Amino acid sequence: MSETMTLVLNHRQIQQKITRMAFEIYERNVAEEGVIFAGISGMGYILAGLLAEKLREISPLNVKVVEILLEKDAVVQGKVSLSDEISFDDKCLILVDDVLNTGKTLAYSLKPFLESPIKKIEIAVLVNRSHKLFPVTPDYAGLELSTTLSEHITVDLSSDQFSVHLH
Repeated sequence: MSETMTLVLNHRQIQQKITRMAFEIYERNVAEEGVIFAGISGMGYILAGLLAEKLREISPLNVKVVEILLEKDAVVQGKVSLSDEISFDDKCLILVDDVLNTGKTLAYSLKPFLESPIKKIEIAVLVNRSHKLFPVTPDYAGLELSTTLSEHITVDLSSDQFSVHLH
């Protein structure tokens, strides 16, 4: 039996969402020296890179990107680490993932930053499903999508044709 997949966002629509999110990030952080995007491994890291690229195009902000390495299937037991050792002291950090479902992955991905004197932490996601079980709310969301718990969202930013599917 084949699984039905519904296209939710196509390449052009995702690019528009990324552009809008980058402008929102710039508007809220215009007084900052710079912004650090911390993308959760996989599509979150790719999205962080796309947001950073767009922010560099539209603003003079100093923009850095770091990858949060973790096992999404075992965030409680697994180790959470960063791809690069950089200083987060008094910086604006934007935590990025492709989909916000329950908030568990984003909550656990904060581990590496809890002992740094970060100025502020914001959250950016491409799709917010709003099945909140952890106190995590995005500051920037490309799309708010009501789904059932049995439905899944698949984000593909790895090819030259980005897509978001519901299945």
